[in-house]
Amino acid sequence: MPEQIQSIIANFKSFGVRRLALMGGIAALVMAVIGIASVYLNRPAYETLYVGLERSDVNQIGLVLADAGIGFDVGSDGTSVLVPAGTTAQARMLLAEKGLPTSANAGYELFDNVGSLGLTSFMQQITRVRALEGEIARTIQSISGVKAARVHIVMSERANFRRDEQQPSASVVIRYAGSDAEKSAMSIRHLVAAAVPGLSADKVTVLDSNGNLLAAGDDPSNTSAARTLGVEQTVEAQIGDNIRRALTPYLGPDNFRASVKADVNTDTRQTEETIFDPNSRVERSVQSVKTNEASNQKQASTPTSVEQNLPETQTTSTEGPQSTSQNDRKEEITNYEINSKKIATVSNGYTVNKMSIAVVVNQDRLKTILGKDATPEQIAKRVTDIQKMVASATGFDDKRGDVIDVSAVEFINGLDGEPIDQPGILASIGTYTGTLINAGAFIVVVFLVAFFGLKPMAAALTASAKPAAIAGPSFDDVQRSLPTPDAPIAAITAEAPPGARAGANPLDDLRQKIRPAPQERLARMVDLNEERTAQILRKWAAVPEAVG
Repeated sequence: MPEQIQSIIANFKSFGVRRLALMGGIAALVMAVIGIASVYLNRPAYETLYVGLERSDVNQIGLVLADAGIGFDVGSDGTSVLVPAGTTAQARMLLAEKGLPTSANAGYELFDNVGSLGLTSFMQQITRVRALEGEIARTIQSISGVKAARVHIVMSERANFRRDEQQPSASVVIRYAGSDAEKSAMSIRHLVAAAVPGLSADKVTVLDSNGNLLAAGDDPSNTSAARTLGVEQTVEAQIGDNIRRALTPYLGPDNFRASVKADVNTDTRQTEETIFDPNSRVERSVQSVKTNEASNQKQASTPTSVEQNLPETQTTSTEGPQSTSQNDRKEEITNYEINSKKIATVSNGYTVNKMSIAVVVNQDRLKTILGKDATPEQIAKRVTDIQKMVASATGFDDKRGDVIDVSAVEFINGLDGEPIDQPGILASIGTYTGTLINAGAFIVVVFLVAFFGLKPMAAALTASAKPAAIAGPSFDDVQRSLPTPDAPIAAITAEAPPGARAGANPLDDLRQKIRPAPQERLARMVDLNEERTAQILRKWAAVPEAVG
């Protein structure tokens, strides 16, 4: 065993059992005080997150916070949730993404707590509207992307002396996560209109939690301007997505940026066309008309003449003239139908008139691909290859007047070329104020415990250890060590050489070696007993006078 360890063990044995027990108790007390103080001071302060929650919401909130690693506590009433100070905003954002709490929207369960006694018609109507709003809000929250929703409905009111009936209306505020909030807003408008009697979709207004108007008034999708803008955004997004899919495997997602501008024509076109085929005819109808006419005329009477008016003149009867006629007629009409084809085309689509594409590539990435010794000609050739790739992915058409530009530039640090704002010193200090206060209080407690606990303990042990190591001389020993009148002081103060007395005790030799000077011994005697020291000094002073 090393000598240092042996000396430590020997020192501990010299303390004794009582002192060792005392030292262990003090050390255990100090450690306990430090541990309790550290736990108490480092315990986070809790802030109220939500109050008035249902038990189901409390359970779901606890599961979500536990999965996110956020500490929480439930109030004594079981309807409130508390989180550590400084994490309230983070916890609320996390719960909002999960659609919690859901009990804020009261539905038809409101009628469970409504008594029929003393309930007026107005209260019944208000409760019905509240229940309808809560049920619609719950249904809206089930739509993908909608994290929270709040609905306000104004029902129609009928009055005896009102000429025009008030039409119902509604407003909806949603918290949405995604980029297609406008599409969901249109669906929400039709959902609310179908759930409220007499409500039309154009009377429903939809906003997001940031105050942006998503849908209001007439259906904006029916207007030509909104439709053109929507089609342009869709085409540009699709073309940009094609560019990303083509360049990401080669350059990486952060080594290029693409911008697309599309000129789209969304005019509605209607085309009607009639085609006749003269070589293809069809007999439609045939009409035949036949007419036979025969006539025979004969006059029996004599025609009147001058002779019949002369007197005494005998007239002879003769036959009258005769005539015969016959007419035959045949008519045939044939109607033919010429083969014709009518084509009516109505186009509600769009046509891309012109497209402009700009792509910037990180030059450092190209140098990494080509090597450190890449020449500008090699970089230009690689940029040309990238331009051909982009043209193929976007459907580039030179005849249409499309423009494409690919450039290799040096990217700056930051997200999308924007510098990242670093929080200031005051903001950082404000964020960690509670932690700094706890750390300072813990340091103060440790210092006080060490100063008032460890230092007295060490002083007590040190003071008790000195007599055990080398015991100080008693008053009689100090008196005997002082010079006497019968022996000269030089002989008394002279140190005996080692080994001068055979058979001497080793402890006496050690005491002889470390014997202090007479002046120190005299001062020690004065400290031990002043009266006896004064008597000895008077005796010393009286002896020389007697001798002389």
